[in-house]
Amino acid sequence: MSRLRAAIVGGSGYTAGELMRLLLFHPMIELTQVASSSHAGQYVHSTHPNLRKCTALRFCHPDDLTSCDILFLCQPHGASMQSIESYRSIAPRIIDLSADLRLRSATLYERWYGQVHPLPHLLEEAVYGLPELHRAQLPDAALVSGTGCMATAALLGLAPFYRAGLVDDSIPLVLEAKVGSSAAGATPGAGSHHPDRSGAVRSFQPTGHRHTAELIQELGTLAGGELEQRIAFSATAIELVRGILVTAHVFVKERLDDRALWRLYRHSYQNEPFIRIVKERSGTYRYPEPKILAGSNYCDVGFELTSTSSESS
Repeated sequence: MSRLRAAIVGGSGYTAGELMRLLLFHPMIELTQVASSSHAGQYVHSTHPNLRKCTALRFCHPDDLTSCDILFLCQPHGASMQSIESYRSIAPRIIDLSADLRLRSATLYERWYGQVHPLPHLLEEAVYGLPELHRAQLPDAALVSGTGCMATAALLGLAPFYRAGLVDDSIPLVLEAKVGSSAAGATPGAGSHHPDRSGAVRSFQPTGHRHTAELIQELGTLAGGELEQRIAFSATAIELVRGILVTAHVFVKERLDDRALWRLYRHSYQNEPFIRIVKERSGTYRYPEPKILAGSNYCDVGFELTSTSSESS
């Protein structure tokens, strides 16, 4: 089988750098072009030094892209919706890693992003790109959206409960996400300045985070309809570069024990190569720890039951 020819737009950021690392070592992919309007003509490894001797590619200008089998858009949020139509003539399959196509509803998008989406028909067409939830739809999808980092971590932990219909949706779902500095992207800002970021445990969005919209959408789909449950989602910046730890408190309809939860997670993820269930009786790493996952493709999921009720987290 011949390899797929892949190209990237927006090649200078963190997302593109990690994507290139994965594609360059993928046996079924040939990375042919990496476009960046601000770095055109420079070697890719000048911006991503970890790729020295891994590729001799130079950045091209987006206007110089030629046809390929699959095109990845790694542009800032808001950019893809302005340019994606022009790129559809270059590649039959596009994966957009920004937030522009993550929501199927234009109404939900306007509510959480504060603007009217200019291409609502694309929202209906795009497949939410989380394989553990949409594996059957992805192979034939011409348009795939990336997924929010915190939303992904939350969904992988919660999906088995909502799919099984175990959640008491009369009680709010409460989540706390702790994230590293790379989540804000490669462009520096006041919050990423080292004297301010170092040692930080900063609540930067205690309510109203945009990734809540993805939870409403995907958990609702898993539950078989529109999600009526309230979601309280807070985000905290901590002294970490890569990684996310989401703690979710979910109340269930029936009393469960550890055996039932093990069965629930194993049934959901036994055939998923990158999901690991982590719950040890002793040791330092009894529960998921982002530090040991950096640079890998794994998501570790853990759980714990309260001793006084049917609540699990």
